[in-house]
Amino acid sequence: MPPSSHASTTSGAPYIGRFAPSPTGALHAGSMLAAVASYLDAKAVNGQWLLRIEDVDRHRTVRGATEAICRSLEAHGLFWDGEIVAQTDRDARYEAALQKLAEADRIFYCNCTRKKLRAEAGPYAGHCRSRRRCNYQPATPDAPASHAIRFDTSGLASPVFHDRILGQQQLDLQALGDFIVRRRDSLFAYQLAVVVDDAEQGITDIVRGADLLESTPWQIVLQRVLGYSTPRYAHLPLLVHAKDGAKLSKQTGATTLHDQQASANLLRALAQLGQVLPPGNGPAVKQGGLPAPAQILAFATQHWDCSKIPRQPINSNEHPQNAH
Repeated sequence: MPPSSHASTTSGAPYIGRFAPSPTGALHAGSMLAAVASYLDAKAVNGQWLLRIEDVDRHRTVRGATEAICRSLEAHGLFWDGEIVAQTDRDARYEAALQKLAEADRIFYCNCTRKKLRAEAGPYAGHCRSRRRCNYQPATPDAPASHAIRFDTSGLASPVFHDRILGQQQLDLQALGDFIVRRRDSLFAYQLAVVVDDAEQGITDIVRGADLLESTPWQIVLQRVLGYSTPRYAHLPLLVHAKDGAKLSKQTGATTLHDQQASANLLRALAQLGQVLPPGNGPAVKQGGLPAPAQILAFATQHWDCSKIPRQPINSNEHPQNAH
């Protein structure tokens, strides 16, 4: 089945998408690519575009990063719908989801060390599956967790899902292994938090980087056990460094976007996404001669075509020309 060029809601539900950055620093070209694609995919069908701050890993949060992300989105004309949701405000919802997983007999304690797991160099081998937790009790300051909690994937079929960019996908769930839903330090894991948040925000469509493709089977099985609907997925090609092919990220030295160059940043992202550019406005045009972000986004929304997004990683130094 070929990838779909436009989102469609078979259930008749209105399109609700989201951009969900982690506040570990300012936006860079890679995160802007995801922001632009998810925004246009929503607005092309008159949908909503929500902003969620994924700060569930409190240890990685950088002071002031959320404010910087919001300022940058606004400078680029990417205005979100509704209130901003932060994961640090939602611990009670994640606790409730863990209780449901316990009632379904799908979670267990795990005290395997990182050293032990690294030595195995493969998916989690199920060492602690006998340590079931059918009466889940949340960790508290007086009784902190001394172990992680994992989701048991044994006996579950590998989900098959259609990716709107990559086509039909089936990743081997057993090869991916059991995964952590609450960490040893009592923080909830990303996989659980994102599934709960997407469900409770009514997200129908997820447009995100291909680095999260392998997380999708885990998230789908969580959705099924928790009784949630599965959204549609579209996994974007990653921006990579020309020198070594490494993903462009804060960890690999991605530079912060300059908000003063918002129009140029938007045009660059559109070109990387294979989209038609406004006439006479290729990425090489100087900032002073470019239209305002709102004009660029209005044109891009009208001409948005998901089927034109490349499937392969994109060299971050390449700026293909797609202008009329």
